[in-house]
Amino acid sequence: MTLDAAQGDLQCTACGGQCTYAPDAQALRCLSCATVHPIEVDPDADPAREFHYAPEMPHTEQTVVEHIRTHQCETCGGEVIFTGPVLSERCAYCDGPVVLKERDASYQTMGVIPFHMAEDDAQVLALDWVKRRLAAPNDLADVVAKGRVAGIYVPFWTFDSEEFVNYTVRYRVKRGKRWYNRSTTGQLNTSFNDMLAPASHHITPLIRDGILHEFDPRELRPYMPEYLAGFPAERHHQSVTEGLAANDADKRLLLRNQIKRHSRKRNISSISFKTHTSGIRYRRILLPVWILHYACGGKAKKVVVCGLHGRTFGERPFSTPKLAGYAAAISLGAILFGWVWGAAQFI
Repeated sequence: MTLDAAQGDLQCTACGGQCTYAPDAQALRCLSCATVHPIEVDPDADPAREFHYAPEMPHTEQTVVEHIRTHQCETCGGEVIFTGPVLSERCAYCDGPVVLKERDASYQTMGVIPFHMAEDDAQVLALDWVKRRLAAPNDLADVVAKGRVAGIYVPFWTFDSEEFVNYTVRYRVKRGKRWYNRSTTGQLNTSFNDMLAPASHHITPLIRDGILHEFDPRELRPYMPEYLAGFPAERHHQSVTEGLAANDADKRLLLRNQIKRHSRKRNISSISFKTHTSGIRYRRILLPVWILHYACGGKAKKVVVCGLHGRTFGERPFSTPKLAGYAAAISLGAILFGWVWGAAQFI
């Protein structure tokens, strides 16, 4: 679907004002009169539907042109779209300035999980996370409290697949005082279900880790302008082939861990394997993230709050005097323990 008529669709029927999506109400709220408008979803829509990977089929690889406004950050290159009256002044990813960019082709988004958490709640969680950091500068909480919170829908894939794996595990065994190299081969059948993978290089490990453990396909909703109203959203620019290639390293790491358990060997020195993949299914989805930007010691940092259920990760500075104090306390404790233990030997 295209969003070229979104702004007219988001007008308040009570006063004619513009509406934006309100996470606390899970509905549209008018910016002028605060009237709440429920979002009507097609009962026949199936946003959790998965598509089979078939490169020869047009829907798998074909791009679509959306007649929407796009903005590109001059600092990090992040590209986002906006619906309704919102015009960006800062990039949600890096807090840098953005510039208008001409429309171009992207791939169709299939579903979205709307924000469940409001901005104020996200800021409270970010501050709570900061207050629990040990060895932080004394003024860190005050600095973060003045930070700017930005919400954004970020693009992800979900992948399903069946994997048939042939592997070789090399390991070491000890006989007497000597170590010997050994190897074993095996086969493993496994599958991945709803493996969540970033669909943009702007999704840092911080953003990814904040979302990975909270995804539930039952919460997916159709990709509709109402859910994006008032929030930027980065588009999908990867083909399925590109998405699978970008996710290959993560999948291979998971397979290696499964092979370790399956082989039941210890002291493993290396693992090699070949896998036959079949039954690939995928979705292109948008997931919500709050990013709190702040600066400390002249360095830009961020705290990420998952817009689903509030999982929080962040970047934090350390106080050098506090670190030195902790190190001194630990050293003193070790010395005292050694002294007490040594004295006890002579009693």
